[in-house]
Amino acid sequence: MTRFSRGTTPKLRSFIAFLAFPALAMSAGNVSAQAIGCSAAANASNLACNFAAKDDLFTERAICMDSPDDDLPTCLDEAQGNFDEVLEECAAILEAQTDTCDLTDDAAHLPEFGEAFASNFIDPLDIGGAVEPNPFFPLVQGNTWTYEGTFDEDGETVTETIVVTVLNETKFIDGITCLVVRDVVTIDGELIEDTDDWFAQDVDGNVWYCGEEVKDYETFEGDEPPLPELISDDGSFKAGRDNDKGGILLPKVPEIGAIFRQELSVGNAEDIIEILAIDGDENAVAASCNGNCLVTRDFSPLDPEALENKYYVPGVGLILEIDIGSGDRVELVEFVAL
Repeated sequence: MTRFSRGTTPKLRSFIAFLAFPALAMSAGNVSAQAIGCSAAANASNLACNFAAKDDLFTERAICMDSPDDDLPTCLDEAQGNFDEVLEECAAILEAQTDTCDLTDDAAHLPEFGEAFASNFIDPLDIGGAVEPNPFFPLVQGNTWTYEGTFDEDGETVTETIVVTVLNETKFIDGITCLVVRDVVTIDGELIEDTDDWFAQDVDGNVWYCGEEVKDYETFEGDEPPLPELISDDGSFKAGRDNDKGGILLPKVPEIGAIFRQELSVGNAEDIIEILAIDGDENAVAASCNGNCLVTRDFSPLDPEALENKYYVPGVGLILEIDIGSGDRVELVEFVAL
């Protein structure tokens, strides 16, 4: 185990830790200062993932050192096991990011979003009035979509309910006025997530993802009253902050085979869609499509096993999400249009 004296500077400690992980040091040495593009970013992100895993390992070891002596060997073994598991996850993410780079011809994500492109965007409060909404995501104030899905969780059947509402609120992000959309998730009536999503629409009718403020909750047994407790804001991002970037959420005129990086917050939020079809057939509780559905494949290299197909009906929006692995469905059960 590497030991540091009190007099060791933070920079020297970082350098020593770097040398203590030779595989990473070698990888870093292979990264050219001039390298740009998707694959170069993926390799650098992989280094960050591995270093974060090592940081967590030593944090867990520190916690172990403060445990009773008879628990120490088990605790250290568990810490090492967690470290090995995270390294495998880092490798899987790198592979998925590399696959994404192949899909995008290794291009860097350089969206035409921000103050320099402000004239390309409309006032979102005009959508549904002077401005025609995107048919696949009609951002008209007051529009509300309610979705439900039933799943097995720890041997029990639970019902997830998602309510998405377009608010009469805007958020000024990186020089662009974005509309606020509230997304509330409950499971069997218990609050799980309460998120503000921020979207903009350009003059061509494409809907852009400007960011989101994610708030994850959990209710703990024994609390009186049993109020949901905020436990995480993971996944939150904002275009223009910490070099985060927005992207096109949904095009107005989709083309089969097109790939859209909906946002890029490195290591945090990297959702992508592929346009699969514009003549899909599917049924949901509150809407259906017969040869007129936009069908997408939704994925993220940060969670390679999470793959979904989504179905959008023109004039209504998203009606169905299908988990490609499990077949689980989240269906539109009510749409209130204003």
